[in-house]
Amino acid sequence: MSLYVDIEKKLGNFHLKVKFEAEDETLALLGASGCGKSMTLKCIAGIEKPDTGKILLNGRTLFDSKERINLTPQQRNIGFMFQNYALFPNMTVFENIKAGTVREKDKKNKKARTYDAIERFHLSGLENHYPSQLSGGQQQRVALARILVSNPEILLLDEPFSALDSHLRFQLEQEIRNVIRDFGKTVILVSHNRDEIFRMTDSIAIIHNGHVETSGSKEQIFSTPKTPYSASLVGYKNISKIEKIDDTHVYASDWGIPLELPQIPRDMHHIAIKMSDITTELSDNISDFRVIEEIENSFSYTLSLLSDQSRVSSPIFWETDKKTWEHIRNESVKLSLPSSKLLPLY
Repeated sequence: MSLYVDIEKKLGNFHLKVKFEAEDETLALLGASGCGKSMTLKCIAGIEKPDTGKILLNGRTLFDSKERINLTPQQRNIGFMFQNYALFPNMTVFENIKAGTVREKDKKNKKARTYDAIERFHLSGLENHYPSQLSGGQQQRVALARILVSNPEILLLDEPFSALDSHLRFQLEQEIRNVIRDFGKTVILVSHNRDEIFRMTDSIAIIHNGHVETSGSKEQIFSTPKTPYSASLVGYKNISKIEKIDDTHVYASDWGIPLELPQIPRDMHHIAIKMSDITTELSDNISDFRVIEEIENSFSYTLSLLSDQSRVSSPIFWETDKKTWEHIRNESVKLSLPSSKLLPLY
């Protein structure tokens, strides 16, 4: 099973231009709101029509602007779960799920497949309920059951947890992981939640302003993001522009401090470090900072700091456990930004 997407679409001043491939895996489209993630899914599903390009699914052409091919959503055999689940409000749970068996002609088989899906998704006893009578988690299970009973070739999930309360998200995330594993085909997941993406996907394509900025395995994207935008999406809060001093030294202009690195890549323009990688264990790249703000978290403190070496620098953020900060709490602190933890960005 494979998906190939190479499309462009203009909407006013917004230009979607994405190209990626996915095999039998779960691929995440990660990006900020409005970057083009959901529009990409709608183009794959046939809900939106690209201006130009090509979409292939398992060698079958779904869209080709040059050949003037544009299959309808019904012809594409794609399972699409919308953010709001798009259940039919005037239909019961049974009727909503049965609607997914539209390709099945035999009435007995339709009924049997519907009841099988009801049992599989733990909806027994809710067959005659309407969507308004269901919890968010139950609505999600109905939506998944309706999609999977149609035996789609690919599954598209658009922000599957956005409509749920936070206390339900973790449990239902586990359920969807099980669905994905049992599905065994290509899944495209849209989200802006990096933790969900890390737990649920195999690879990631980061979309920025309508373009795929970088892509790779989730391990690659999270450990070595290449750009400031991708670094910010996977959790780096400290990102600074740099000015090259010599072959091993740069000046982090946003933080107002010099830094030493083992080597400086030619195309490096920014540098980043995780909040938790800053340390009181003084090794290299030691600087004095003034504490501007102290934020208490459940199990840690986040400190907003300014360098003593510059009055025009932006804050740098340090996260440390409660015991460490409560022991050393002061208006100023000496910290190390280990060169081994500094990430060059391009």
